[in-house]
Amino acid sequence: MITSYLQKCRAILDTVEAQQSQIEQAARLFADTILAGRMVHVFGSGHSRIMVEEMWPRYGSFPGFNPIVELSLTFHNLVVGANGQRQAMFLENVPGLADRILRNFDLSERDTALVISSSGCNVVPIEMAELFQQRGVKVVALITKDHAAQSTSKRADGKKLSDFADLILDTGAPVGDAMVQVPGLDTPVAPGSTVGGAVIVNAIKAEVARLLTEAGHPPRVLTAGAVVGADRAVELFEAAYDEHAHRLAKLYAQVGVPSYVSGS
Repeated sequence: MITSYLQKCRAILDTVEAQQSQIEQAARLFADTILAGRMVHVFGSGHSRIMVEEMWPRYGSFPGFNPIVELSLTFHNLVVGANGQRQAMFLENVPGLADRILRNFDLSERDTALVISSSGCNVVPIEMAELFQQRGVKVVALITKDHAAQSTSKRADGKKLSDFADLILDTGAPVGDAMVQVPGLDTPVAPGSTVGGAVIVNAIKAEVARLLTEAGHPPRVLTAGAVVGADRAVELFEAAYDEHAHRLAKLYAQVGVPSYVSGS
């Protein structure tokens, strides 16, 4: 079973590698946003939250990304009871919730977005991409193409995340996500979309870092003290977090109803 899973993961890597030109396109879009002083909005509901946090903030990542993590859609560890999985799965198909989330941000056409949904069929990520596009924000969708193609949209008009994407990336996982057939068990186990998604996210990240550096604005990367020394690590973390705050401030300063504060 272990060998079977690893073999299927190697096939996922081949699928990702075949998308190099698309990954480069995504990286260019995101680098242009970051160089403009704006942010790349990263959103995913359910377990797609994993990819959001893989992008930023963690070791080897840098500011320029706005991780939009809605706890009501992603808080899985209780499973049942209050804040349980049933509620999260229900809420990710409630029309209008994406609009309420984005109401908190002053978006710009210089922004870009990465919206992650393996099936591409749940209402909130679909509406999130649609609303981004309506505001002039280019959208990169990270889906599982085979799974999305055979899944039914929860949206009334049948549209999927891919219908509101300027660029589509594929995790390479199979239909249903789980990849290993165990003898005697009638359902497969061990999903693959997280593997493909994490590889794509970090490939994008590496290419964005190259583009920022070549443009004369090398990113402030969260780096372990074991690599750069304790003092330099603290310096990088503080600088990266401060830069994130400065970028984020632009998303709030002029949001919504004007006030004497925003006017000043």
